[in-house]
This record gives sequence, structure tokens and C-alpha cells, in this order.
Amino acid sequence: MWHSMHNMKRALSGEVSATVKMTPDSPWFSGHFPGEPILPGIAQLAMVFDLIAGTSEEQLNVAGVSRVRFKKIVRPEDRLQISATPAEGDPGAYGFRMTVGQELVCSGILRVVKMDE
Repeated sequence: MWHSMHNMKRALSGEVSATVKMTPDSPWFSGHFPGEPILPGIAQLAMVFDLIAGTSEEQLNVAGVSRVRFKKIVRPEDRLQISATPAEGDPGAYGFRMTVGQELVCSGILRVVKMDE
């Protein structure tokens, strides 16, 4: 896997969180940009999904994303913190935040559905 999640937690509120470390030789970094590797936004969204799916007892698929804002460039050496909280009144929707230290990297809403839906 191109990243590893540590300290994965699920709170009683349903919030899930983890610390993520990426492998610097990941193919994700090879395309953005030669000599200046950064993590593409789609890879960041994949990490959020991996966290939600990895803390669920059910098989999930991504149903959609909305209100996504990318605020900071992510480099291979960055250690990310991700948290996702279930949205009230919107089953399958999680508001998420990704940070490096205290700096916001990205945020938004990711919707998931059970694989059989």
C-alpha cells in the first residue's frame, strides 16, 4: 500500500481518525511534478475513504464528494492527520478534515454506501 494508517480510532460519536504516513516512492508522487513531488487531491480523497472503510464493519463504496477545499500542498515527508465525522441527518455522509500539524490540508464531505446498495 502506498500509505500506512496508524492510531485508527472510532469514537462513540462515530468520528473516525488516524495518522497517515506515505511512502516517498509512491507512484502518486511521480506525476506531480518532476523534481517537486506533491500529493494529488484524488489521492487525499482516497485516504479519507480508506479511513472510513477501514473502521467500518461493512464493505463500502464512494457515493460522492462535495464541498471539497484543498488548502495546502502535501509533500512525501508530511505526516497527515485525518478525521471524519458522520453528518447529522445525512446517512453515509462524513464531514472530513486533513491536517499537517495545525495546518488544514483539505476538508469536505465524502458520502459512502454499502457495496450492495
